[in-house]
Amino acid sequence: MTDRIRYDIQDGIADVRLIRSDKMNALDDDMINALIDTAAELDAKPEVRVVVLSGEGRAFCAGLDTSNFKRTAEGNGGSATVKHGGGLAERTHGIANRAQQIVWGWRNMHAPVIASIHGIAFGGGFQLTLGADIRFVHPETKLSIMEAKWGLIPDMGGTPIMRAIAGEDILRELSYTARIFSGVQAKEYGFATHVSDTPLDDALALADEIAARSPSATRRTKAMFNQLFDATDAEALMNESVLQDEIIGKPNQVEAVRAGMEGRKGVFSDTSD
Repeated sequence: MTDRIRYDIQDGIADVRLIRSDKMNALDDDMINALIDTAAELDAKPEVRVVVLSGEGRAFCAGLDTSNFKRTAEGNGGSATVKHGGGLAERTHGIANRAQQIVWGWRNMHAPVIASIHGIAFGGGFQLTLGADIRFVHPETKLSIMEAKWGLIPDMGGTPIMRAIAGEDILRELSYTARIFSGVQAKEYGFATHVSDTPLDDALALADEIAARSPSATRRTKAMFNQLFDATDAEALMNESVLQDEIIGKPNQVEAVRAGMEGRKGVFSDTSD
């Protein structure tokens, strides 16, 4: 944990908060590091069954810190998200570069991630929401694929996810214009799973429901859908079979059956697959 992110783990739920509230949780170098490191740290903890990601203060995340753009205006340009002077094409985290990893670190976590979104989610902050499996958005939230305002393209890892949840024409229009849209519109476009007046409460309630299920099955289900993204039909069918073989008849699956038949809450192991 850092001065940018704080988290608490209880009953299998990691409650993760962006805490740079004085800057509306904007993405400076330290916030980018914290997002990458926290995702990796939590992913290494077998007791984490589900993650809830939110921002403290007036916003979820306002996007890149505007001081980066001030430097560009003064002629000291270059990417604000590349560390130590490298280029964006350099892959630093598997298929992703450093900036893209703030989205893909959460996307590729074994545990499901639920985002609670309020206030503002602009640019990189909007793309960060896409790293979550499920998004609760307050109806009055202001969101934007804002990069065009700064003469840029959206490049922080969100575009492959956007294409799976919104129409191509909507993506093009919002990206060309940097138009701000509401939480209600986000639901219409496909970016919001749920519109909620109490997004954090609802996200935590859903997390509690997910955490009560077998973590072995939940992790495999997330893996299945992540692999489905670019899979052919044949690959998708094979993935189902391979992942099911990994858990069927194992202790957590047996406990799920027993708990269901006995009408009680399951008692699962976080390390049993």
